Amino acid sequence: MLNGKHIILGVTGGIAAYKIPLLIRLLKKAKAEVKVVMTKPSAQFVTAETLATLSGNEVVLDIFPPEDSVIKADTWHVKLRQWADAMLIAPATANTIAKLAHGYADNAVTMLTLALRSPLILSPAMDVDMWNHQATQTNLSTLRQLGYFVLPPETGELASGLVGEGRMPEVESLVKSLDTILSRSYEDLRGKHILVTAGPTHESLDPVRFIGNRSSGKMGFALAQAATLRGAHVTLISGPVHLATPNNVRRVDVESTEQMFNAVMKHRTKKDVIIMSAAVADYTPQKVAKVKIKKEEMKQGWVTVLKKTPDILATLGEKKSNGLLVGFALETDNGVKNAKEKLKTKNLDFIVLNNALEEGAAFGVDTNIVSIISRNGKLERFPKMSKFDVANAILDRVAKKLK
Repeated sequence: MLNGKHIILGVTGGIAAYKIPLLIRLLKKAKAEVKVVMTKPSAQFVTAETLATLSGNEVVLDIFPPEDSVIKADTWHVKLRQWADAMLIAPATANTIAKLAHGYADNAVTMLTLALRSPLILSPAMDVDMWNHQATQTNLSTLRQLGYFVLPPETGELASGLVGEGRMPEVESLVKSLDTILSRSYEDLRGKHILVTAGPTHESLDPVRFIGNRSSGKMGFALAQAATLRGAHVTLISGPVHLATPNNVRRVDVESTEQMFNAVMKHRTKKDVIIMSAAVADYTPQKVAKVKIKKEEMKQGWVTVLKKTPDILATLGEKKSNGLLVGFALETDNGVKNAKEKLKTKNLDFIVLNNALEEGAAFGVDTNIVSIISRNGKLERFPKMSKFDVANAILDRVAKKLK
């Protein structure tokens, strides 16, 4: 799949940069075209001359190349943007990851990432404590939301002599990951129109309080991100969350279940796929106070009457024509039985089941543990994966069904 592909390698200043010459050789062996962009600190570990010789192309080492360079200072990043099929940043240091997460463009690598529109892949490499630091993990979470692919580091002996997570994978693994990303080609959903819902809904009790749930929206945003990277036109309808909108995704913000119902009904037409991953409220207060209810008024407790909210998934199932409809079932017990019943009664093509009590699944985390059940009753169980990988597992089945 790498045959004829144009790969940019972004090399930053970590000891793992010594592996890059071999990585270039393997990419060239796979008949990929390679161009290299470096940060100045990376040249302390591997020379630009070495990488230029192996790649067959002049290396970009600075935002402003030397006067005698064939690379023009005012246009090199534009030309590389137009040329590239993907960019792999390896090793991606903690410093570079922090800069990328905050939109810095102070060196050739960070500047190019802001201009690029093709897949961006990071291979983090650093000491175990730097990898585990909350700031690093927060920055990586931000980058995933922005559409970066993050290849997990390996566990083993590090340059410091410590043993732990943070080692850059061997170059054979990096080539395989590149091949996997580009072999999906993120073209199998090109031209398809997909609607995704995400996040919780908030049902107001008064101007201050609401009834809600613990949904972070991360699963739905991962689906939107993955679908757009695979070429789809994506509309994302989201409840109240604190997540960045993935690149090239049209976002519609709502608060209540009724607002989400109206937005879904408005945008559902001419959609090839609708994926309902939002955790919508089943009930809403019958009456909403116009002013904040004081606790002095609730000395005997607070009793409120709830009414049912519109069933968005059931309505979509009733109105379903040729498009695919995917639902989610978050359960705590009898999961498979309940999910299969929901699949049938809501007229779904697929249902994604997970357990709210299972560690590493459901709300607030970057991972999920799911089973996917098809209309024909086929059940596929998956191990704990990143929500982005879960999203692609779902979309793999959607893409196959659409063929």
